[in-house]
Amino acid sequence: MRIFSLIMGLLCFSIWTQAQILNVSDFGVKPNTFVDVTESVQQAINASSEKENTTIVFPKGRYDFWPDKAEKREYFITNTSSETDCPSKIKSIGLLFENKKNITVEGNGSLFVFHGKMTCWAIDKSTNIKFQNIIVDFERPTMSEMTFLKVFPDSVIAAIHPNSKYTIIDNKLSWYGEKWGMNTYFTLLADTIQGTNMYSSSDPIQQSKATVIDPLKVKFEGDFSNTNYKAGQIFTLRDHIRDHVGVFVNLSKNIQFENLNMHYMHGLGIVSQFSENLFYKNINIVPSHGRAIAAFADGMHFSGCKGSIKIDSCHFKGLHDDPVNVHGTYLQIREINAPNLITVKFMHAQTYGMPAFFENDSIAFVHSPTLQTKGFGIVKGVKRLSDREIQLELTKPLPKEIIKGDAIENITWTPSLDIRNCKFEMTNTRGLLVTTPKKVVIENNHFYRTGMYAIMIAADAGSWYESGAVDDVLIRNNIFEECGYNIPSKDYVIAILPENHEYAKNDWVHRNIKIEDNTFKINGNLILKAKSTQGLIFTNNLIEYAPFVSPLDKDLPKTNASFDLDNCTKIRINNNTYNLPSKISVRCSRMSHKDIQTERKLPVVFH
Repeated sequence: MRIFSLIMGLLCFSIWTQAQILNVSDFGVKPNTFVDVTESVQQAINASSEKENTTIVFPKGRYDFWPDKAEKREYFITNTSSETDCPSKIKSIGLLFENKKNITVEGNGSLFVFHGKMTCWAIDKSTNIKFQNIIVDFERPTMSEMTFLKVFPDSVIAAIHPNSKYTIIDNKLSWYGEKWGMNTYFTLLADTIQGTNMYSSSDPIQQSKATVIDPLKVKFEGDFSNTNYKAGQIFTLRDHIRDHVGVFVNLSKNIQFENLNMHYMHGLGIVSQFSENLFYKNINIVPSHGRAIAAFADGMHFSGCKGSIKIDSCHFKGLHDDPVNVHGTYLQIREINAPNLITVKFMHAQTYGMPAFFENDSIAFVHSPTLQTKGFGIVKGVKRLSDREIQLELTKPLPKEIIKGDAIENITWTPSLDIRNCKFEMTNTRGLLVTTPKKVVIENNHFYRTGMYAIMIAADAGSWYESGAVDDVLIRNNIFEECGYNIPSKDYVIAILPENHEYAKNDWVHRNIKIEDNTFKINGNLILKAKSTQGLIFTNNLIEYAPFVSPLDKDLPKTNASFDLDNCTKIRINNNTYNLPSKISVRCSRMSHKDIQTERKLPVVFH
């Protein structure tokens, strides 16, 4: 009996040491007090450093986080800000997980309210971290909103949203928040009835005379005769500088977010950078409290990740940029210092400073004008020369065809991607941007009135420098409904448009894309646009008429081809059903008859 008791005692001790519960109330954190809990919550996080399999528990309620006592870290984050826009890369972080492992944050449906300008949480150099059952919002979102009640050529009357703080100074409207003001403006008009976000200008409002009628009602007197303002629209505007992100996952592995309602995020949304194996499920990036916008920019942004990215059962609604963007980064070769030594540079203004290469990483050498891969190499050593430039020592000399001005891509850090059971709506831009050479599955999603292409596959080494020629993409069982209203006469549903400026004979940028068993609901006849692609199959899809007409599109003739193909080969378009009043046609440029197979009834024009 004594031996049995000893064994049981050791077993219980072993279980206790492997599973630790930290209740934030034990660190002085109480819900619904409206006080700043940032410092005390960080103490709870830090207490997990010596234990594994820790659950940090928040009893259900409201918790407020302020930047004043938040952890500060310098982070260079992709696609955010230039040296001029935002010289300081110091971020204020509500919850910081740094060099942590095996932690679950259990919110129990709690509301995390953030103040000022903050990154809600950051996961840095950590493994096996999970956030679940949390609602996120900002006390004063950095997006200002007002609804147009009446619009006349010489005046506008608008109702200010209660969450949007403002004042009138010298007859001019000024927006402000918790320790911040606005000097530059990016504006969208949201129509929550139509479910659209359209580009606009704040200049007529900023130049007009503003008078307070009621505490939340303002009259603007000026010239509104040439605006696209209409009564009922919600005027949404923000600063253009992305000085923070909503959530940052950096150099981390096995990260899970589940059952999160992100009602507002300041900056670029959930950014995952050089991280591995990311699983995001039941994430709702949707506005609350009668607001129209939930995200300052993108919803989810992935740069230089590897392993697998899985996005399941998520909802994206009311964003000022793309719901999901997955890509790598091309760096330009600035100097060939020796046969196996090169200096490379981050070229886009908003992307620089992060560690982009590691010892033993595999890289591809890319000829920038054609985006053709000219060889491969392995990194032997990495030397950071500046925030912009990196020197790489390679195990072997680089290919002879590569010259200064060409690009390299880190192909070790490229992920597979699985996006399913999601809804994308009320965004002014695309639904998905995807550039990765690993397997991509986009399945059982609903794309509703995305402002531009529902899905775009690009890659470029001359503008955004977002890398990743695709090699295996399956787009299946999705619904594409009335997309492209912000790009009149060019409103293709799916666009495969690499930005190669020269064409390589018998070589292509993207390969092996299959689009099958989808439903397309369109007003005109524009379905698919592709360039420099080999192995594109469009089969067993249903294309139906939809009555919605974009205000930008209603007076333009529908003259473009339904399928617009340029420099493509091994194309197959067959077994599709077209229930449209408009004519379906195929246009082929820089192609011959042997490059394409189509249904007999489908007219094909070669240019």
